[in-house]
Amino acid sequence: MPEAKIIITDASCFIILQKLNAIHLLQNLFTSVITTPQIATEFGYPLPVWVKIMTVTNEVTFESLKLHLDVGEASAIALANEINHDYLILDDLKARYFAEQKGLKVKGTLGVLLTAKIKGIIPFLLPYLDALQQTNFRISKNLVQQILNDAGE
Repeated sequence: MPEAKIIITDASCFIILQKLNAIHLLQNLFTSVITTPQIATEFGYPLPVWVKIMTVTNEVTFESLKLHLDVGEASAIALANEINHDYLILDDLKARYFAEQKGLKVKGTLGVLLTAKIKGIIPFLLPYLDALQQTNFRISKNLVQQILNDAGE
């Protein structure tokens, strides 16, 4: 049963989980997964039917964020300012900083994988981290060790 949480996610989470053949984890973990049309386009593949696509209505906020961030991250943060949600999933450090400055709760894709391990949806985190390191996703050895410690592996 998914955790009763509403998340908004940027393209990086979809892209990484797609590479890991694990996009289904979002549906298993959360009751509602929301993104924007800009992020859907950036992802480049059809999103699962359970992903809700919502358009940002506050163009002023969106345009302001686009001055500092890419269009997907800007749309995710702008949407997070408009709708009720529990977490915003962002991996880019600059985007995370902007979101946190606006008082938004942020998790990354690694946090999603760790939650899946803690909730018993995946038996081990290490194979996902090993596969992740074979992609273009940058992760330090210290962070890998910290995540594995948090997962009890």
